[in-house]
Amino acid sequence: MSEELFVGFDDRRVATERGTVFARVAGSGPAVLLLHGYPQTHLMWHGVAPALAERCTVVAADLPGYGDSFRPVPAPDHRPHGKRALAQDLVQAMRALGHERFVVAGHDRGGRVAYRMALDHPDVVLAAAAFDVVPTGEVWGRADAAMAVAYWHWGFLAQPAPLPERMIAADPGAFFDLHVRRLGLGREPGRYPDALMAAYRHLLDSADVVEAICEDYRAGAGVDREDDDADRGRRRITCPLLVLWSATGALPRFYGDVLDVWRPWATDLRGHAIEASHFLVEDQPEQVARALLALLDDLPSAVPPVRTEEHA
Repeated sequence: MSEELFVGFDDRRVATERGTVFARVAGSGPAVLLLHGYPQTHLMWHGVAPALAERCTVVAADLPGYGDSFRPVPAPDHRPHGKRALAQDLVQAMRALGHERFVVAGHDRGGRVAYRMALDHPDVVLAAAAFDVVPTGEVWGRADAAMAVAYWHWGFLAQPAPLPERMIAADPGAFFDLHVRRLGLGREPGRYPDALMAAYRHLLDSADVVEAICEDYRAGAGVDREDDDADRGRRRITCPLLVLWSATGALPRFYGDVLDVWRPWATDLRGHAIEASHFLVEDQPEQVARALLALLDDLPSAVPPVRTEEHA
């Protein structure tokens, strides 16, 4: 399945201090690291990565805990699954691939890793993109009844082990159909081959992946929020930051002007809504690719520009 979606990409298994990260790599030019969301893998970039690889070096990676990347060992404080730890893993992976500086783009959980990486590694990240998210600390700090109902999985998956793991294992198909698909996965006609949806569904049959998902959300409710709270008003993302979000999704309903939420966090902010579900990268890959190429066009002259007909 993945070979059909990533024609011309090489499989790479990259050693880091904590374990091996799996990625698909192709292209030349400025390096772009692509990070997926929940509950997916690097496959979600299948409509964007080939277009970027025509002009960039693309690294589409599985987050630690997901897909073919290593599984962090859980800890009582959930720090091994925190976005700070995952960002460090992926910086090491990119360095092992020969990329000391690069652009990072992430959707959903990957977007949280991307903005944390930009905060923690400003000398490494040339530009960042975070899709259909606001900072984790903002989510919890602004939580209300609407968030509790619409984002119910945030609280559910963050419950102490093994409650959510056992409940998902009891009927993973129902969890996928009644929760994941209702978020919008698979809704856009022609964008989700049957084999791709089967690959996403199969993730929930793996006990260690489900454990990693739950640990990811436990970290979000704890250490990730703490890290954001510690940085709020003290540190900002200084590289260009692109934010895209679903025009009909939860973010505009919860927060109104999504960019207003991000402004205290970034000195160079741009972005807009897209007519798509939460899974906007797969729903509208052409729009996402154009937005990312425009972001690369705006990089300093020391970094080779990336031109398209729309931005030439």
